[in-house]
Amino acid sequence: MINLISLMGKVSDDEWQERVNLAAVFRVAYHYNWNQTINNHISARILRTPDQFVMNPAGLGWNEITASSLITVDIFGNIITKSDLSLGKSGQSFHTIIQRDRSDLQCIFHIHPVNGVVVSAIKNGLPFFDQNACALYGKVGTHEFEGMSETKSEGERIVRDLKGNYALIMKNHRLLTVGRTIGEAFTLMQRLIKACDVQIQLLATGVENMPIPHKIAELTSQQLWKRRDNAPFSSRTWPAMFRLAHRLDPGFCD
Repeated sequence: MINLISLMGKVSDDEWQERVNLAAVFRVAYHYNWNQTINNHISARILRTPDQFVMNPAGLGWNEITASSLITVDIFGNIITKSDLSLGKSGQSFHTIIQRDRSDLQCIFHIHPVNGVVVSAIKNGLPFFDQNACALYGKVGTHEFEGMSETKSEGERIVRDLKGNYALIMKNHRLLTVGRTIGEAFTLMQRLIKACDVQIQLLATGVENMPIPHKIAELTSQQLWKRRDNAPFSSRTWPAMFRLAHRLDPGFCD
């Protein structure tokens, strides 16, 4: 049993709300079987103190994470939260750099779902086979595998490879999405994982597949983003996911 002191009322209302939202993401991601380990990270900027963000500590399963278990760190790598828990070196190293260099973003979501890892190791990358995937057309970068992400210099290369995109396929490794809100990073990860699932299932059929032509994929992407007036890609999806987290276990709010 892990005993944690509740931080409700001990941090700003803004920080607490970001903690609750981020804890909900971990619980729903676990529910969807995106991550059943203590590894991988999600971080979220505290909007009213934009030089600080919260992320998950090392050693907790995603089904155990609560608002109070998250750790606050600043963009210079200084840990602010007093806790017996600590941050994983790999996650902290590049999340700090991205949060520092991409002030336009709030949330960074990286994960190792099986089909995402498979796609990351396929030479031709991620074709676009369905409407769902087209939301990410022209918005997915790639990053070469460099081993464990433990250096600031790799964090800078991740920022370079991400460019102005919303997703990154880290070759032979994992998937990464970013968002202007926590909900946007979650929603785009949901679409990216589904796109990988579709690709792997198509390949398993052994029959000739039919990617969407580039012009149609580009048009569909424009249509999907235009429908939202280029607002964050989450206004409908995320509230439903937050309600799901409550139904699964409202304890994430502790």
